Amino acid sequence: MTEITEMNLYKVLARKYRPETFKDLVGQAAMVQTLQNAFDADRIAQAFILTGIRGTGKTTTARIIAKGLNCIGLDQNGGPTIEPCGKCSNCTAIIKGNHVDVMEMDAASRTSVDDIREIIESIYYKASSGRFKVYIIDEVHMLSNSAFNALLKTLEEPPEHVKFIFATTEIRKVPVTVLSRCQRFDLRRIEPEDMTALLQKIAGSEGVNVSEDALRMITRAAEGSARDATSLLDQAISHGGGSSDAKHVRAMLGIADRGRVLDLFEMIMQGDAASALNELGSQYSDGADPIVILKDLAEITHWISVAKITPDINEDPTVTPDERMRGIEFSKLLSMRVLTRMWQMLIKSLDEIAIAPSPLMAAEMIIIRLTHAADLPPTEDLIKKIESKLQGANKEKNLETPSKNMGTRAISHEIFQPKQNNASNLKVAPAADEGIGIVSYTKFEDILELVKQNRDVKLLVDIENGLRLVTYRPGYIEFTPTEFAPANLAQRLSNRLKEWTGSRWAVSVVQNGEAETIFEKKEKDAKELETEAYAHPFVKEVLVQFPAARIVNVISKKKLEQEAAIQALEEVDSEWDPFEED
Repeated sequence: MTEITEMNLYKVLARKYRPETFKDLVGQAAMVQTLQNAFDADRIAQAFILTGIRGTGKTTTARIIAKGLNCIGLDQNGGPTIEPCGKCSNCTAIIKGNHVDVMEMDAASRTSVDDIREIIESIYYKASSGRFKVYIIDEVHMLSNSAFNALLKTLEEPPEHVKFIFATTEIRKVPVTVLSRCQRFDLRRIEPEDMTALLQKIAGSEGVNVSEDALRMITRAAEGSARDATSLLDQAISHGGGSSDAKHVRAMLGIADRGRVLDLFEMIMQGDAASALNELGSQYSDGADPIVILKDLAEITHWISVAKITPDINEDPTVTPDERMRGIEFSKLLSMRVLTRMWQMLIKSLDEIAIAPSPLMAAEMIIIRLTHAADLPPTEDLIKKIESKLQGANKEKNLETPSKNMGTRAISHEIFQPKQNNASNLKVAPAADEGIGIVSYTKFEDILELVKQNRDVKLLVDIENGLRLVTYRPGYIEFTPTEFAPANLAQRLSNRLKEWTGSRWAVSVVQNGEAETIFEKKEKDAKELETEAYAHPFVKEVLVQFPAARIVNVISKKKLEQEAAIQALEEVDSEWDPFEED
């Protein structure tokens, strides 16, 4: 059997070009500067916690710190340094992962308190060959609560020869008691410029030709993760047979040409459904995923929207000059209302496509919907158009012009006045404990207000649905019950009124009462109000423009004023507490 040596094994680019010093670490200048000053001033913390998204260098940074703490230099006399030599015995052992004093633990697989107990029991022994014993715990947020609690005391007061370095992608899951004992560093996403430069450097070192467009696509797909970017570059080189261009990367990632996605975006904005569907089908045939196409459309919509407000975003290095020029043109031509509507529809469509029987069919229906929505005029323009038509008609009929602030789904209450309810001049009946007798309850509506004040909801519902009033005067009520009235309604009403007013009330049941119940009257008034709304010229014109529209609700001016009066009441900060001391 042929022996496979380390020289025969291929090492992926993400491992081959892993930074060995802080100079090699990309995009983390703030952290490097802080550590540099701490090492120079001999103010090295006993514990560090590194957080950030995947692939930004958390574990790599931990190993570099471990090397810096134990590096002795080529002359064997060096001290802690931010620039480990990488040549001494300690550095080489740490690089190979077999240094006896630098221990790495994966908290995702070793989560229990027993695993932490092993660490606690070993920290009191001096370092064997290094200056410090360094414990690197990756994915530290996966430790159990008991494990965290067991670590607290040791983490706060470790021996002088012990250092802890934690790494996590979920900093919020780490207890605050642990965070307060560590020096925290947040590793940033790598900026597109730095990422592109890194990929170019690696491609040059590997002696492969990768086009700038391909590097832009890889940078965009990596989303700030160096490991993702180098892994994608590795895959792209293999896919292209030693070189790579935009076509290879596009096929590898299953994405559409960004220029063609811009073409599709333009067709949608022009309302050309047929051309948009043909372009979608063509991109699908070339291997693009319909879901990715919709996500690209959403990304372009967001990019153009932000470009309207912040033109500096057009300097994004992942965008080609042609794409930049087209984006600037779109940002000038399209209004923010159109772009935000496009964004909302695309975001909702991504939820729909997940449950559709076919992603392509769902994408086609979404494209059809977007192209039809693109033809819709802005709401303000439509209202102005309707108002201008009504103004011409109103000049002949001497009618009042609709309010300019009216929306498309609501009717301005300045346009027409609803019929006034007989109870419009109600005043709240005073309570009995204020010394006023039953004579003050002059109308039956006053009784309703009394029931509402005392919050007897069941009695109020029974009165509104089951009582046809025949006779009313203070202290005396006659009514005919409906089929919805409970058998004891008269007795309950009489008892409640006596309880609330302090006087006896005669409540009796008679037959042949034909008055409307309160509920029936409310329904009748609402129907009449809706009929008036449909008959109004403004509403008629809206229904002409939107034949499928309907009135959802009509709110009278009186009700709006009542709601405004309630909202204007001052809020009570606190209620009286009988146990509160003066």
